[in-house]
Amino acid sequence: MPADLTPAAALAADGPIAAAVERFQVRTAQVEMATLVADAIEQRGTLVCEAGTGTGKTFAYLVPALLSGRRTIVSTATRTLQDQLFHVDLPRIRRALGLETKVALLKGRANYLCLHRAERAEGDPLVGPREQRELRRINEWGRETLDGDIGALADVPEESPIWPFVTSTVDNCLGQRCPRFDDCFVKEARRRAAAADLVVVNHHLLFADMALRGEGFGEILPTAQCVIIDEAHQLPELAAMSFGQAVSARQLRELARDAGVAALAEAADMPSLREAARVLEETVTRTVQALNLGPGRQSGAILDSQPALREALETARAALGVLAGNLEAAAERGPELEACERRASELTARFADCVDAGSEEWVSWFETSARGFVLHATPLSIADRFQTHLANYPAAWVYCSGTLAINGELTHFKRELGIVEAREAVWVSPFDYGRQTLMYLPKFDCAPGDARYLPTLVDAAEALIECSRGRAFFLFTSYRALEYCAAQLRTRLRYPVLVQGEAPRAMLLEEFKRLGNAVLFGTSTFWEGVDVRGEALSLVIIDKLPFAPPDDPVARARSDRLAAEGRNAFQELQLPAAVIALKQGAGRLIRDETDRGVLVLCDPRLRSRSYGRTFLRSLPPMPQAADINAVREFFAADVPAR
Repeated sequence: MPADLTPAAALAADGPIAAAVERFQVRTAQVEMATLVADAIEQRGTLVCEAGTGTGKTFAYLVPALLSGRRTIVSTATRTLQDQLFHVDLPRIRRALGLETKVALLKGRANYLCLHRAERAEGDPLVGPREQRELRRINEWGRETLDGDIGALADVPEESPIWPFVTSTVDNCLGQRCPRFDDCFVKEARRRAAAADLVVVNHHLLFADMALRGEGFGEILPTAQCVIIDEAHQLPELAAMSFGQAVSARQLRELARDAGVAALAEAADMPSLREAARVLEETVTRTVQALNLGPGRQSGAILDSQPALREALETARAALGVLAGNLEAAAERGPELEACERRASELTARFADCVDAGSEEWVSWFETSARGFVLHATPLSIADRFQTHLANYPAAWVYCSGTLAINGELTHFKRELGIVEAREAVWVSPFDYGRQTLMYLPKFDCAPGDARYLPTLVDAAEALIECSRGRAFFLFTSYRALEYCAAQLRTRLRYPVLVQGEAPRAMLLEEFKRLGNAVLFGTSTFWEGVDVRGEALSLVIIDKLPFAPPDDPVARARSDRLAAEGRNAFQELQLPAAVIALKQGAGRLIRDETDRGVLVLCDPRLRSRSYGRTFLRSLPPMPQAADINAVREFFAADVPAR
């Protein structure tokens, strides 16, 4: 391969990529993006860009990164996308370009089997019969696997409760004092990453170490000459969470359990320690019951208006303090107790930050479920914090996504992250939306929030799904709406119904593809990162515009702050976030140049409110219709002739 090969030449019709990759199509936008990425790498500059579906943005940033020879980190949103990049895209490009670039895949430590914890779990009385069977399979696999990546073990469900017993966290890792340290999969993954020229990570791992969470990636990031962030639209929310603090019921229970086990092994003569661990676990269970106000987010201010909730949390904090004191006295007895003492100290500090937070700069809040709670303290603005961290890493930074722009502009994303100087570009999708799609805007006579809205939505969806012969995603902004519509339509549709929560996400998607005529009901987890090509998905129905719930404590606190500064919170915060979310949901429909489908946006505010134009202008240019007969005609055109 010529040393002076440019990204544009590599991606040209007569270039090596076209020669080696089957069905490769030359796209002008892809070449333009690759050229800008190469410029950013060369100049150590910043590039912010939106590349519409079908642009080929993955090749557009991987090709210049590999050709540059610079040490590069590529961060993406999910483990699934990480695996796609590392196991599919990178090998194809490296072979085509004839490069021997060293590449590595690095995930958070919870994605790797911990041999020490897996062995210890065999005697844990909390592991039930089903989990014992899964544990035996995990330990068999642990003797065979080369990298310990638990994603490769399909025999054990992703949602199995056994995983916390056999993986480690920053809190419970023993580090060099672990008896299996020499065989540690996390250590080996980091070693490979440290020696690689290009490392594929995910956003959670990247931000954990930017925020000094100690995930062990921090020694790699400072050496990077280029950082490419795909699916960058997720960064503002992830950064806010990473730069904040959190304590969960699960963390407290795991500390109590591990402290009890460690006490038996290393301090059997200290019954008060085991008793303190038992009391904390029982107290957390009672606290979960006290805080269970229904699933969702609650403002920390509610603790001042409901003393019983404050008392429950203070009781849990006191129990944690007692255990921390006992662990401090026993820490020198052994490495397990020393690790537990460190965890207890850190959790105590975080507990205080979360419960006592609440100021002009921070919002205190918590989320609850039937089985647990998570306490949070979140910064209201992350722009300054983010830029302060970036100053430590003078690399080229490339931010790209299929959904960053509002009305074709990238102002909102840049403002959220405090980006001042950057090259910008927006490339629309090359797909022929005028031929491949139809946007249907039904004329509802009631607005969201009206008691008639959900029944009206159900009736409209039933008629639409009959038109499409199933093959539909029905996407919701709330679980309440999902549950109502799924219950109503399950008895009225003649097509298979798949509902989020009734099976793991991956299993639902596989079943949806296999059936070919199913209707899948989903909330936010199905709005992005889902790629269903072909006729199996031909209809996407979105129940209403995805504005943040008015009672969301973080969104409300941020809005209040902007209003206090005399700024328009709706225009600067709420509207842009909703537009990005809608673009993600709408993007599920057309994934290939041969796809055809109808996008249904049910919310009448798209027509009745002035901001509706902002949503519509930010979506691909689809033909619009308000008569369901247009939908019938669209789908009639794809029925095979007999």
